[in-house]
Amino acid sequence: MQTRVMITAAATGIGRAIAQAFHDQGAKVHICDVNEAALKTFREEFPEIAATHVNVRSEGEIDAWFDDALDDLGGLDVMVNNAGIKGPTAPVDDIELSDWKECIEVCLDAQFLCARRAAPVMKAQGSGLIINMSSNAGQYGFGNRTPYAAAKWGVIGLTKSLAIELGPHGVRCNAICPGAVKGERIMKVAAGEAALRGVPTDEVAKELVWEQSLSRFTEPEEVANLCLFLASPAAYMINGQDIAIDGHIETFHIR
Repeated sequence: MQTRVMITAAATGIGRAIAQAFHDQGAKVHICDVNEAALKTFREEFPEIAATHVNVRSEGEIDAWFDDALDDLGGLDVMVNNAGIKGPTAPVDDIELSDWKECIEVCLDAQFLCARRAAPVMKAQGSGLIINMSSNAGQYGFGNRTPYAAAKWGVIGLTKSLAIELGPHGVRCNAICPGAVKGERIMKVAAGEAALRGVPTDEVAKELVWEQSLSRFTEPEEVANLCLFLASPAAYMINGQDIAIDGHIETFHIR
């Protein structure tokens, strides 16, 4: 039987790599994304994968996506909550409440909404895996990015609580905590900090990996491979964990 997979924000970046990895393993995949242009490109490259326009800040759009995807897939084995934004880069006293709320809604609330829909399906079949994308900012904190760090800490709390709640039904939940992942998003993060500090973006980008024991960016495909492992029988007893994939980093600093 094909593994049935749903992934949020999967038209580009880490999500796209995860979708391709599961597809290449023979899974039946249904993704969503808010970027219509990226969705168009994704559909052209992967016509076998269903791709729906969804704003994960909308409870109604998430519910409609689940209705369509569950009908398309005939069930759900793996739910990957990948959607997220970087949020504002600024000292806490310069952050607007509206920007805080937007970051929490995309990075945390959407994961709750998807888990709420996935849980009864997985409980009924007695199996399933929810993968929540957190960050090593959710393990250590991140100065000048308090909304993002708070959301990602919340994701870990959500993950551990779901593992406790759903484990007796044969359903697992784990969080993946990437560090600096190669791609457009990390360069936006570097640009935001560079603007705040008045230094070149390239300098900040280099610093992001200098802090790591393995000093290079994580590849999106490496995050995807971790998802594949967690979905495999070899990882059955891994539940309620926040798993870093960051080349080993101890802490973030306000410079």
